[in-house]
Amino acid sequence: MTRHILSVDQFDRTYLQNLFDHADRLRHLPRSSQRSRLSTSILATVFYEPSTRTRLSFESAMARLGGSVLSVENANESSSATKGESIEDTARMLQGYADAVVMRHPEPGTPERASRVIDIPVINAGDGSREHPTQALLDLYTISNELGDIDNLNIAIVGDLKYGRAPRSLALLLCQTRGTQVTFLAPPAVPVGDDIKQALERNGVRHREATSFEEIKDADVVYQTRIQRERFSDEESYERSRGYYVIDRSVMDTLKPNAIVLHPLPRVDEISPEVDDDPRAAWFRQAENGVYVRMALLDQLLG
Repeated sequence: MTRHILSVDQFDRTYLQNLFDHADRLRHLPRSSQRSRLSTSILATVFYEPSTRTRLSFESAMARLGGSVLSVENANESSSATKGESIEDTARMLQGYADAVVMRHPEPGTPERASRVIDIPVINAGDGSREHPTQALLDLYTISNELGDIDNLNIAIVGDLKYGRAPRSLALLLCQTRGTQVTFLAPPAVPVGDDIKQALERNGVRHREATSFEEIKDADVVYQTRIQRERFSDEESYERSRGYYVIDRSVMDTLKPNAIVLHPLPRVDEISPEVDDDPRAAWFRQAENGVYVRMALLDQLLG
């Protein structure tokens, strides 16, 4: 049966190593060789929430592999969802049009619902505040590329740890690493969930919670995230968390010279543009890596 990409729980170390090696190979192939791999395949990208990097990097990945793309942006407003069509019916329809579906939806579990009724691959591109598995893959791939390893690292995850699906997925994926120390740094209103801490404990990953940047100055990786304004029920609660932890020049000056700072993007005001030229600022390199990781995913699923 077709393997869907729905949760980081699916991935083990062997899978990660094979995927990252494949991404490296595809990255260095001549463009003409890339284009011959999926020339007869069609990818449908169906996004019920806004996206720039995830949607475009999947579409870029498919185009580089020679495939075609059918795209629905703002599907809540521009698809038959406005007429009350169920996600199951939408999925069945997509199966007749494409060879794989990339889906983002504000309701947790929706891509999984779609996967139950069709045989073509369904890739979860973010389901509410639950998970974003391909973001976690490209994040760990970036850590490996930048630092040469995914083990024995001190990783700080900062920002909205209650609603942010990217930091949640990365934390869960770190269960596949060894010798890792995870430090969580979040405003009081958006702390890391007990389920994440329990998952890390079950897999022998050390973790702690901090309250200041001073406590993470020895981090090898600082994973900064934005406060998820769209997840808050009222503006006042959002404003209490916004701007709580901001990376600026003074914070960068406290970090190790060989550390890296990541961000799944988009950023709002949680990283000052004044540090964009710092060689440790890896978020745009991270975003580019999304193309190669998603090329490898699509090639494995459809090749």
